[in-house]
Amino acid sequence: MGIGERIKELREQKHLSQGDIEERTGLLRCYISRVENGHTVPSLETLERFAGALDVPLYKLFYHDEGTPSRCDFEASDMTLERLAQEGGAAGAEARFLLKLRSLQPRLSPTDRDVLLTLAKKLAERPLPAVR
Repeated sequence: MGIGERIKELREQKHLSQGDIEERTGLLRCYISRVENGHTVPSLETLERFAGALDVPLYKLFYHDEGTPSRCDFEASDMTLERLAQEGGAAGAEARFLLKLRSLQPRLSPTDRDVLLTLAKKLAERPLPAVR
């Protein structure tokens, strides 16, 4: 289930129309429809507006079960970054790169850190290549 379907499901459970969400969020009804039908992926800020309008915590837009999700304890997990770095393949190479980056991070100037974070953000925003 995509995020749009989940928003629609929560909206219908609360017996709200798209017009009600429009009034509560200030988002246009046509935009709400596009999100619900999977034609648009909302930003985190917009998701926060949806959660507020639906009167649910933000995690409920992603989590389908009753109750609250259990917290993932990565320290107790067998799959630490160090352990992943020992493996072969792309995942191991990426883990080794992240470990190297983590070791260099304290020596970065604030300007260099901002450049690196901006680059990471731009890379994360790129669409993923189609899998063949």
